[in-house]
Amino acid sequence: MDFHRETLALKCAGLDDDQLRVASVAPSPMTLLGLVQHLAEVERNWFQRVFAGRDLPQVYEEGGGDGFALAPDRGIEEALATWRAEVARGRELITGASLDDSGKLSDEEARQVGDQGISLRWILVHMIEEYARHNGHADLLRERIDGLTGA
Repeated sequence: MDFHRETLALKCAGLDDDQLRVASVAPSPMTLLGLVQHLAEVERNWFQRVFAGRDLPQVYEEGGGDGFALAPDRGIEEALATWRAEVARGRELITGASLDDSGKLSDEEARQVGDQGISLRWILVHMIEEYARHNGHADLLRERIDGLTGA
C-alpha cells in the first residue's frame, strides 16, 4: 500500500498548479489534484470512520464530498499535506491491530458489501485496489500532461 501511496505523490511531482488541474478527457472532470483530494477522503473514510468508528466530517465539502471538486485557492501543497495527514492518522489507528479486527460500515456501505462488520484485512485489500485503480488514472493523466509514463 505504501508503494501505491508514493506512486500517487510521484505522479504529481514537478507539475505546476495549472497542469495538476488538467482534466482527463470529456466528459470526465478528473484531475491529478482531484485524485489527491479524493484519496484523502478515502483514507479518512476507511481508517477513521469505518475502522475506528469516528464521526468525522468530509475533508472536502465541495462537490458532494468525494474530493474530486477543485477549489481555486487550494493547490497541491495543501492537498498533499492534507492527504499525508490522513495517511498518518490511518497508520496510527491500525498500528498494533490484528488483520481480523473489525470496523463497522454505515447502513448504505453495508448494503453494497453485504455485511456491516468489516475486517482490517478487507479494508487494506480494498485500499490497495483503490490506489491501484486511481494510480492507473493518474498515469493516464500524467501522460496526457507531459508524456511521462511509468511508476
